Amino acid sequence: MMSAKERAPFGRLAVLGLQHVLVMYTGCVTVPLVFGAAAGLDASTIALLINADLLVAGVVTMIQGAGVGRVLGVRMPVMAGAAFTAVTPMILIAGEYGLQAVYGSMLAAGIFGLLVAWPFAKAARFFPPLVSGVVITVVGLALIGVGVNLVVGSDPKAADYAAPSRLALAAFVVIVILLVARFGRSFLAQTGVLLGLLAGTAVAVPLGLVDLSAARGADWIGASAPFHFGAPEFPPVAVISMCVVMLVLFAESTADLIAVAELTGKELTTADMARGLAADGLSGVLGGVMNAFIDTVFAQNVGLVSMTRVRSRHVVTVAGAILVALGLVPKLGAVVAGLPGPVVGAAGLVMFATVAAVGISTLRKVEFEGTHNLLIVAVSIGVGMAPDVAPDLYSRFPDGVRIVLGSPVTSATLIAFGLNLAFNRTRPARTADDEAEAEAEKQTRPTSTTPAEYVPIAGLPGRPRTSSAGARVGGVLVVGAGCVLDREDTDAVAECTPAVRDATRVDEAVARAQAFETQAGRSL
Repeated sequence: MMSAKERAPFGRLAVLGLQHVLVMYTGCVTVPLVFGAAAGLDASTIALLINADLLVAGVVTMIQGAGVGRVLGVRMPVMAGAAFTAVTPMILIAGEYGLQAVYGSMLAAGIFGLLVAWPFAKAARFFPPLVSGVVITVVGLALIGVGVNLVVGSDPKAADYAAPSRLALAAFVVIVILLVARFGRSFLAQTGVLLGLLAGTAVAVPLGLVDLSAARGADWIGASAPFHFGAPEFPPVAVISMCVVMLVLFAESTADLIAVAELTGKELTTADMARGLAADGLSGVLGGVMNAFIDTVFAQNVGLVSMTRVRSRHVVTVAGAILVALGLVPKLGAVVAGLPGPVVGAAGLVMFATVAAVGISTLRKVEFEGTHNLLIVAVSIGVGMAPDVAPDLYSRFPDGVRIVLGSPVTSATLIAFGLNLAFNRTRPARTADDEAEAEAEKQTRPTSTTPAEYVPIAGLPGRPRTSSAGARVGGVLVVGAGCVLDREDTDAVAECTPAVRDATRVDEAVARAQAFETQAGRSL
């Protein structure tokens, strides 16, 4: 095990950093491959996007690991990479306004992200698992169609459209991924998608499906010029759509940063969270300038930290340097851009479906019994996915409406966010600074163990509570952990001592509070 601040010899850091790169490489390059194919770009242009993507991801990863003063970087072992969330909105903007608008709106969203990183870190409660779970699920579902199109082909009139050979090749890639996941061990099991890509490409070479013509003329060393597609343009609707995407990415990154903090034992303060989110915002600025993509914390690398128990932030700093080096090799980007559609589509299909599954897993944290949350999930996913299955749904509406509501991601985000506010009570999340203030206030309270020392939340101590239906549901429970809990009121948990507040259910919170009392030699 390597601690968060430990500095290993450079050779070991390089090996461990390369391990992180291999785990996230496929996911990172799939975004430019999918976007480039959907936008109708040629292989040489897609290669440029791949190199720019790796370069920006490397820079942002180094910032997250090493930090830049008190402004940027969470200083934890997190890897940044191109976000799938932005793909669908980017495709829609490219079709409506062109690539200059894609990167102009990305640049604007990056600036927006830098400005709202601190406020978002203080108000993360407004993007609970109910909202983030819905959005992540829709992100994955909306991209599955893109992956399938890569498998069958983009031209229905082509002779090889949906040919059995293409489907067989895609099936082979999926089988390889499954076999590696089933029989692989440790690190090997996490590289299944990468190995599937390599195996599928090897099979595709004799079939004549691999096009390396762009790689032959590509340079070995170089970097894409800023604003390769021309001066950026800023259509208001496109900018709004990408700003919504930025907020969604902040919600995703928040969950991953919390997970890494727990793994490393680091106390994640509001300032730490804000610096980590600001790095995501910076990726939008760099991506808009360098023709890349908005980055987010890669969840698969969070899993690698847990598996290897290597928690040093210096490892990911070196991994970021490796990504930068890869981004400066245009020939490598051109080789990746020449991968056959069925191979990329099959790998993408697995990754996109995995994203949807992660969203479903996130929704497991939501309390559905006795709430309207199931209805919120149903309406948000149903309305959000509607334009994906019926592309002409908003064809008679103005351009602005088509871009915002025509994107499943932005549509589902706005609906889930709004319905959560309408149906559920929300309060700003308590931060580490709030905890310090609460602890200081608690020290000034009388030491009496009578109920008067505790702050009631759901009602006066012992007073029964009435549900919205008018039935009595029992009285509040007074506990000694500095709070009052109502078994029917999950929001009350947010006001309790940390040991109780971290519980995911009220019953669990009550059990923890009782344990707190027992250890203190008191009883309820």
